[in-house]
Amino acid sequence: MEEANKEGTVKHVLLAKFKDGVSPEKIEELIKGYANLVNLIEPMKAFHWGEDVSIENLHQGYTHIFESTFESKEAVAEYVAHPVHVEFATMFLGSLDKVLVIDYKPTSVSL
Repeated sequence: MEEANKEGTVKHVLLAKFKDGVSPEKIEELIKGYANLVNLIEPMKAFHWGEDVSIENLHQGYTHIFESTFESKEAVAEYVAHPVHVEFATMFLGSLDKVLVIDYKPTSVSL
């Protein structure tokens, strides 16, 4: 039934709720900084983000999602340890009230 992604692509997903006192301008600055990591950290291949638009009200307070693409679990580990990421993450996480991170390998389903 499932066709697992054995070696390749890993998605790094971060759900965030910014602290109430963080201005929209600061949030925009942080998002641009996050997006720029793809230009500074070689293992990071792509970046996408968005705000919750669901009508189901199941977001549990999370308002933003950030998704980064990597070629392997090892590439995610290299990214996490990279000094530029460490510095940015310290600043970024300090602006968050809640955070949830999941790394996964995209899997297709054979019907």
